[in-house]
Amino acid sequence: MKSRNLLVFTVCLLAVLLIVSLGLNCYLYHQGRLYYLQMNLLSLDPLGLDYYETASELQGPDTSDVMLVTFFGDSRAASWPAPEVGSFEFVNRGIGAQTSEQAALRFDYHVKPLDPDIIIVQVGVNDLKTIPLFPERQESIISDCKGNIQQIVERSTDLGAVVIVSTIFPIGEVPIERRPFWSDDVARAINEVNAYIRSLEREGVIVFDAYSILADENGVTDSEYSRDLLHLNDAGYTRLNGELVQILMTIE
Repeated sequence: MKSRNLLVFTVCLLAVLLIVSLGLNCYLYHQGRLYYLQMNLLSLDPLGLDYYETASELQGPDTSDVMLVTFFGDSRAASWPAPEVGSFEFVNRGIGAQTSEQAALRFDYHVKPLDPDIIIVQVGVNDLKTIPLFPERQESIISDCKGNIQQIVERSTDLGAVVIVSTIFPIGEVPIERRPFWSDDVARAINEVNAYIRSLEREGVIVFDAYSILADENGVTDSEYSRDLLHLNDAGYTRLNGELVQILMTIE
């Protein structure tokens, strides 16, 4: 009887291990495929200039009684839903996985033709998350990130737009599969770049301190607002939009 129970237990254990192994392999295949597709797409279109396909998409609304607001930056900008507020029309020109340099280089193609009244900028985390992979380049990565953000701000003001430049969102909890490729240097770099962003505030440039809104007492994205390591859930964007609308209503 004992040997039979042991056999049943062993078979069940092996079945569970097989299911877990199959699930893990499927997950790793899916992640590997996404990474492979992303890398090859980047090779074909490094700046994402074909992301918005037609010229008509680059034209702003033909109305003079509303202000055109453009979200610009990386996936965090791309995922940012337009708040429900009158007298404003929203266009999104965010592209996932882009660095600040890619965003800066495509600004004239994706933003300038819109001639927006207000530009909301959220970019930089994809630069800083590479620091654990290239620790010897940490100083230059941070410096280039600051310079690219400043360049985007300057190009925005050159268009006559009001710039709402967001501090870089905090990161969420680091999942176990990313811990070998992560370090606390990323959080420190985010804080350094955010301090620089705050220094950019002047007439026509509004700093929206999203980091302070989203971060918990440990400096990571509050679990209430976090979807994954780098991204917010709907509650996070709802929280940000509550503050954003108040800023928009002060702009004439």
